[in-house]
Amino acid sequence: MDTHVQSFAVAHLRRRPVAVETGGFVAGFDPATPSPYVNYATPLPGARPTPDDVRALVGTFRERGLLPRLEFAPDAAPAVEAALRGAGFTVEEVHPYLVCTPATLIPRSSGGGGTALLVETPVSEEEYAAVDAALSESFEGAFAPTAHGTARLRRTQESGGGVRFVRAPDGSCAGGASCSAPAVGTAELAGVGTRPAFRGRGIAGAVTAALTGAMFGRGAESVWLEFSGEGSRRVYERVGYRPQGTRLYMRLEA
Repeated sequence: MDTHVQSFAVAHLRRRPVAVETGGFVAGFDPATPSPYVNYATPLPGARPTPDDVRALVGTFRERGLLPRLEFAPDAAPAVEAALRGAGFTVEEVHPYLVCTPATLIPRSSGGGGTALLVETPVSEEEYAAVDAALSESFEGAFAPTAHGTARLRRTQESGGGVRFVRAPDGSCAGGASCSAPAVGTAELAGVGTRPAFRGRGIAGAVTAALTGAMFGRGAESVWLEFSGEGSRRVYERVGYRPQGTRLYMRLEA
């Protein structure tokens, strides 16, 4: 499955507005933002980069004024980590990931107290902006809500992926998530977040189950996600996600 997830990472970056392939790597860039979490690279499965390959990759970032950064499943390209370390890259984070299949999916339609939760798809610009703002608050301001973030969510929904949210009593967004369009048989569910005031009500599980089921309906054979903390892991496991592997994040500081 590491190769499956890594093949998806390659296909996903090839969807970026600008995609550069060099020396066994694919780098995806979006000129609308300098964010290192949008602009990054990943190796082809089984890549064995030389020092010249890594230098060429770094050059594609430097010429754009961007931080050289990669995300990948190390078991799918075992030679890459050592090659990057040799060029001065350091480990930013190591994230385990979970995978759900149609056979393991456990649909959820109620909150933590047993009350029904209505999971919606944003339609208006205001609703997409509300989801972007809610996710920013959920992740404690790790990113600011912006027009670009709102547009990216809309593009995700309109390009074959999905965005779902649960509405708060005042009509705002209590929490939501997005999922990329399927590629090579799988899809990545990301950015699951609930505003602090609405946590513990089953919102994360409800949007996760809804998006996962939607991707299976579009032909995905699996959906995968990364998690942080045992609390979120338990939420995803209750939906039917199971441990599968790890992903490595590396960067080269100036």
